[in-house]
Amino acid sequence: MSTNNSFLSFRPLTLALVLWVVAAPALMAHQGEPLAPHDLWAAWSWEPGVVLSLVLTGWLYFRGLWRLWKESATGRGIYLWEALSFGVGWLALVIALISPLHLLGGVLFSAHMTQHEVIMLVAAPLLVLGRPLIPFLWALPMPWRRRLGGLGRSGWVQAGWHTLTGPLTAWSIHAVVLWVWHAPGLFQATLESELVHTLQHLSFFLSALMFWWAVIHGHQGRMGYGAAVLYLFTTAVHTSILGALLTFSPTLWYPAYLGATTAWGLTPLEDQQLGGLVMWVPAGLVYIVAGLALFAGWLRESERIGRAGRRGCGSSSPGRGLTTCPTR
Repeated sequence: MSTNNSFLSFRPLTLALVLWVVAAPALMAHQGEPLAPHDLWAAWSWEPGVVLSLVLTGWLYFRGLWRLWKESATGRGIYLWEALSFGVGWLALVIALISPLHLLGGVLFSAHMTQHEVIMLVAAPLLVLGRPLIPFLWALPMPWRRRLGGLGRSGWVQAGWHTLTGPLTAWSIHAVVLWVWHAPGLFQATLESELVHTLQHLSFFLSALMFWWAVIHGHQGRMGYGAAVLYLFTTAVHTSILGALLTFSPTLWYPAYLGATTAWGLTPLEDQQLGGLVMWVPAGLVYIVAGLALFAGWLRESERIGRAGRRGCGSSSPGRGLTTCPTR
């Protein structure tokens, strides 16, 4: 019985390794050659670190969720819609990092830009909405859970977490990461070095997680809602500016795409303009829609506080029969 349980505990890792071993030959067959349209649907990327990370995080979340709901009830601790949000966000990461979109980004800048937007504007906010820290803890053995819970309550961890996920800090880090990585020299380096490319994706993903965590979970009261709305709209503005610069630039920013886009019916400059439009229009709309949703929450919070104030204002002062409302 213990042997069977041991096998089940490592099944996700075993499955990931089997998938990589089976698919690796297909990946190697086109290594070093620009991706052509007829190769697209077979061009899945099975990098072991990416596959194992995705399998492990998905397994931890849903194992912890199963334990949590088994202990209490379905929907307790983590709502069903939050679990679904995490699942869709996880699938978005699979599309961005494993599907043909990943290798297509090596020949088309517009595909590369789409990949980044899926990571930052689809996967990151949905994963944050899923509140993953709770299921991750529940997936661990009880002694580990207690140790990590105690560590998480320590002063220096709390201080560091609040600093990193503070709205202004998270907004600044996300903005700097976005602009710096689109500098021609650094972006070119991601197309020439897999290590640099991995660092780019990690910085985009982690900074987006911090930004969305600050926006979604960091606001408290009316002032918090107002700050979140401000940071979303200003992010929409500066990302739109970067997208417009790419769209209207008369020169090619990234020469590494020279000769790679012809098979796809685009000149390198047209491909760059399309990538700029991806950042400018759809990406900008995501920030604006999220900002409007939080603005509606801000109005509801203000209305709730106003109603509570009016109810308190309508009460009488003890022993005097007079209302406590200020006169106009």
